[in-house]
Amino acid sequence: MTTATAETETTAGRATANRGTPLVEMRNIKVAFGGVQAVDYVSIDLYPGEVMGLVGGNGAGKSTLMKALSGAHPPDSGEIRVDGERATIHNPRDAKRYRIETIYQTLALTENQDAPANMFLGRELKTRLGNLDDGAMEAATREVIARLNPSFTNFKSPVKALSGGQRQVVAIARAVHFNARILIMDEPTAALGPAETEQVRDLIRKLGHEGIGIFLISHDIHDVFDLSHRIAVMYHGKIVDIVNRQEVTADDVLGMIIMGKRPDEVTEEERASLH
Repeated sequence: MTTATAETETTAGRATANRGTPLVEMRNIKVAFGGVQAVDYVSIDLYPGEVMGLVGGNGAGKSTLMKALSGAHPPDSGEIRVDGERATIHNPRDAKRYRIETIYQTLALTENQDAPANMFLGRELKTRLGNLDDGAMEAATREVIARLNPSFTNFKSPVKALSGGQRQVVAIARAVHFNARILIMDEPTAALGPAETEQVRDLIRKLGHEGIGIFLISHDIHDVFDLSHRIAVMYHGKIVDIVNRQEVTADDVLGMIIMGKRPDEVTEEERASLH
C-alpha cells in the first residue's frame, strides 16, 4: 500500500523515482461548514504529468478539497505549495496566477457563443484600436484544438450545437491555451456516450504526456483505473488512503469508498458484500 508521497510509474512508462518537487502540495487542509468538517486535515500532492484520481461517495469532501486549491472556497487552515513555494490562494484569480485551471462538470461555457469566444471568455484579445481581434482569437483556438483533437471542425458553431465531447474539447483547450500546469477536472465524462468518453480520455492522456498534473474527480471507477496513476480515496472528509493504481483492484477502491477502510482492513465477508 502506498502513501501520498509514494513513488509510482506513469502509464507512459516513465519512471517516477526521484521525481523531485511536486507541482502541488496540500498539507493539513481543513474546511468546515458550521460544525461539519467537510475536509479534515487532508494532505495530498501531485507531480508533473501525473493523473491523481480523487474518489469518494457523495459528501466525502473531494470537491471541497479541490475548491480549496482552485480558490473557490479557501481552506480554514493548512498550507498549499506550488513548485515548493507557499501559495496564497484566496480566489480563482489567485489560482490562475499559479496556472491552476478548473474544468467543472457544467464546463462554464457560454451557450450562444462559438469556440473562440468561449476560449477567450473574460480574456479577449483586442486590436490596437481596442476592438475584439476575432481573427487572432480564432487562429489561436484552431492551433490549440488541432493539437488536442485534429478532427474538431466546428469553430463557428455556437457551443449549444456541439456534442458533449466537443464541449469538453473547448473547455480543455481554454485551460491549455492559458498555460495550465495544474488541472482540476470534475466528472469530465459524465453524460457522455462511449465514443465521446474515449475521446475525452485520450485528451487527458495527452495532457499528462505534456507534463500537466491533473486532479481527476470521478464517480466512474473505469475512468479512474484507465487514467489515474495514483488514486486518493476520501471518506467523511478524510483520506482513507492514496494508492498506486497498479497495486489495487476495483474492489479494493470500492471498499475504501463504501466502508472507509484500507484493503488490508477489509474482511472477506465485507469484500463479498460489495457484489
